[in-house]
Amino acid sequence: MQHHSHTRATLGGKLSAVLVATGSSVGLGNIWRFPYVAGDNGGGAFLVIYILCVILMGLPLMIAEFSVGRASHLNAVGAYRALDRRWSFLGYNGVLAAFLILGFYFVVSGWTAEYMVHSVTGSLAQYTTAAEYESVFTNFISNPWRPILYTVLFALATHFVIALGVQKGIERSAKMLMPLLFVVLIALSIHSLLMPGGGEGLRFFFQPDFSKVTPSTVLVALGQAFFSLSIGIGTMVTYASYFKPETNLRHTALNVTILDTLVAVLAGVVIFPAVFSVGIEPSSGPSLVFITLPSIFNGMPLSMVWSTVFFLLLVVAALTSTISLHEVITAYLHEEWHMSRRAAAWTTTAATTLLGAVASLSVGVWSGWKPFGLTLFDLLDYVTANILLPVGGFFTCIFVGWKLDQQVLKDQITNNGTLKFRIYRLFILLLRYFCPLVMLMLFLDNLGVF
Repeated sequence: MQHHSHTRATLGGKLSAVLVATGSSVGLGNIWRFPYVAGDNGGGAFLVIYILCVILMGLPLMIAEFSVGRASHLNAVGAYRALDRRWSFLGYNGVLAAFLILGFYFVVSGWTAEYMVHSVTGSLAQYTTAAEYESVFTNFISNPWRPILYTVLFALATHFVIALGVQKGIERSAKMLMPLLFVVLIALSIHSLLMPGGGEGLRFFFQPDFSKVTPSTVLVALGQAFFSLSIGIGTMVTYASYFKPETNLRHTALNVTILDTLVAVLAGVVIFPAVFSVGIEPSSGPSLVFITLPSIFNGMPLSMVWSTVFFLLLVVAALTSTISLHEVITAYLHEEWHMSRRAAAWTTTAATTLLGAVASLSVGVWSGWKPFGLTLFDLLDYVTANILLPVGGFFTCIFVGWKLDQQVLKDQITNNGTLKFRIYRLFILLLRYFCPLVMLMLFLDNLGVF
């Protein structure tokens, strides 16, 4: 099966594997989606349920995807095909999801870059009220060319890293960007904790009030755990295909889930005290980051500095994710279509940037054009989050739990018997019964069955 692993790049040591996979999973989902989802679902209680979801669903699935990737040393499509021809659709699902996600992710990433530039130049500091910030944001996203310019710049930055290759590009950038991300988050958290009235925000975030929990809270937490860990889109399969034979898949998966959750929790610590300190509701969606927070930063001493640091954090988080999504498509084109890596990278960049440009226009000039009642931007988000990801996760459980040769799986998880895995039977139980059932419920809930 490992027919061309000898020419394939591998990641350095344990740390590289962890940082690269963490870079893939840490993204805007942790930093802007997590806090507002937690805010909408009762804070502390949501956090407890979220952590349980990560342990019971996220971890087994990540180990499963790591096993598929390393067993085959191939891209997402090639990996499933090599292990069982009939299951190569799972790889295609991942490549398609990565492509569609990049279509709107580049756009949001471009917004974060624009705001970072605004913060550096101090032009954000001239406004005072949330209403003014709202009009700044609305005017920006409805401008036909500015958001597209930033989308293209972000796509080129991602391309630059991918074009350098796995070791010089992906691995090196992860080793720089991930520590930077944590330093910035910790600095911002300390700053938030020192704000007057910040304690209220912490109580909201860390004191579980289970009276607010409904069945939908659990499903939302599951969905968030899933997207946050980038499962079901081929990124973990693709990255694991570059792991060394001695990489401990379980420890890597555990470290990635811990770091990923830590980023989400720190983001909550940054945002809730700040939001409560000013006395506003933890609002939802992009408005939290692009409207609420700038108006909060503005009331602080050194507002330009904090605002710049915060948007730098978002740019870094976005970049580590766009790199991993881009790599899924690039590796697929390179290995399956036999393109040179350079041609594969350019093809991916051109196609995703084009999709991004249309998605960007769909929230502005073309906002009247609504296929299926949604703008293209929202449609890309909806289709990937509610259909492709859960489908990918569901079939990954079925494939690894039921179809994959158990010996192959055991060899991957125990590194050919050199490591012990005492809870193997529990792992298989979760993968065969618990995870698929939950994924199915999530899928049906997303489609509005419940």
